[in-house]
Amino acid sequence: MTLSLLLTTVAKKSDARKLAMATLNHRAAACIQIVSGIESHYVWKGKKTTSREFILIAKTSPRQRKPLEKLWKKLHPYDCPELFHLSGQAASSYARWVRASTR
Repeated sequence: MTLSLLLTTVAKKSDARKLAMATLNHRAAACIQIVSGIESHYVWKGKKTTSREFILIAKTSPRQRKPLEKLWKKLHPYDCPELFHLSGQAASSYARWVRASTR
């Protein structure tokens, strides 16, 4: 069965937790993992930048991907948030749980 992952990054753990809780409250994803210790290197407004971030990985159904993306755009603290979508096959039992959790 196909599932979707949506990834984003934030600078503060409190922002990561806010996005995770709002996502669960809206049943837009079944599970959100927060991974700390990410070191990002990028160019922002013409300057090379390095920052520590948290990455959020949300597991959702294909039909909930767009509502989740809309929610994260609304609540995200960044002006230009990374919203990266991946799609792939998951174990049937796990996919059924994700789909049941996002109804």
